[in-house]
Amino acid sequence: MGYDTTAYDDVEPRAPGMYFLRDALDCEQLGVTVVEADDGWEGMEHDHGDADHEEVYVLLHGEATLTVDGDAVDLAPGDAVRVDPGSTRDLTFSADGSKMVIAGAP
Repeated sequence: MGYDTTAYDDVEPRAPGMYFLRDALDCEQLGVTVVEADDGWEGMEHDHGDADHEEVYVLLHGEATLTVDGDAVDLAPGDAVRVDPGSTRDLTFSADGSKMVIAGAP
């Protein structure tokens, strides 16, 4: 078969509100994560320099701030940000019912 399907909320969350779809979709290179978050949700600062893995963050609903290398980028619904592999990133949400899609690949 030339495709795979899943519903993100059928996947067991790996962290509160974080649904990692790579395995469910049998992805070899691409990672896709759906995040559902309320006000006060905070991620952890990290980078993907060792894996040469860039990411794109797309806010679908709510409010979020993506801090990249110490620069805060405020996001509104529809905004997208691409982050270089070696740049540090940290994500926080400031509205209940926020939803974001994150995609990344080498």
